[in-house]
Amino acid sequence: MPVIETRGLTKYYGESRGIENLDLNVEEGEFFGFIGPNGAGKSTTIRTLLNFIYPSSGKATIFGMDCVTESTRIKTVTGYVPGEINYYREIRVRDLLNYAASFHEDIDRSYLTRLCEEFEIEVDKKIGNLSLGNKKKVAIAQALMHKPRLLILDEPANGLDPLIQSRLFALLTEVNQEGTTVFLSSHNLSEVQRFCHRVGIIREGTIIEVSPVDDLLGSASRHVTVKSPDDLNGSLRELGIKEVEAVNNTYAFIYSGSIDQLVKTLARHSIDDLRIEEPSLEDQFMHYYQREEKAQ
Repeated sequence: MPVIETRGLTKYYGESRGIENLDLNVEEGEFFGFIGPNGAGKSTTIRTLLNFIYPSSGKATIFGMDCVTESTRIKTVTGYVPGEINYYREIRVRDLLNYAASFHEDIDRSYLTRLCEEFEIEVDKKIGNLSLGNKKKVAIAQALMHKPRLLILDEPANGLDPLIQSRLFALLTEVNQEGTTVFLSSHNLSEVQRFCHRVGIIREGTIIEVSPVDDLLGSASRHVTVKSPDDLNGSLRELGIKEVEAVNNTYAFIYSGSIDQLVKTLARHSIDDLRIEEPSLEDQFMHYYQREEKAQ
């Protein structure tokens, strides 16, 4: 049974589109990346899953529980870090965390203490005196304190310094390996590429691709740079390459065909240098967006 499952999930704000006919499955134990530009529908999807807003149509479940009618039960097994952190300014961090802990049974206080130490949380300060990054750290501790079966994270690293970001993803990897499902919405594609098992790409409220990260990268074009004293233009045309940047005996191009065929074709020439670079998730993300724009 999927941890998260949506079927035809749609949300409109009046006449404005939020998400439309969104079908998505996230399996138990996955570290799932959810990517798209601002306005694509990432936060709308998360808020609908958590019943902060009601869907216009369609259905969503978490652990088989309906996201509208069983929202209270869902929240007992789910941790959430929002993209924007808003707490009462006058409350102290310690009191906030204690209040949040009161909603759960059997909180492991030593684990909560570890979280506060790991993220260098200043528990005696008032929320209103904290920076964005320090508020985000409090939200992370709150989301993790009850050891949830599902973590839903909306830009969790935003505002964190590099050291704390590193600690965050080390901890997320740890809890994921222990069985927690992680649903990560992020603009930082290097994070998604490094930690996620699968990735869903959303564009204008619609899922356009869901794929294992390795498959997504493996199907992408390569960046190839060849240095040769020979004229390679004829051979590159044989390979179907139409756009080549040639400067000082160096040829640079994008290639999406068989690497075996590329190497065999180039082997007919004298080669001084050859670089075949794997694409990044960002490259592939842009590839999908450009392809969708051309199709319109």
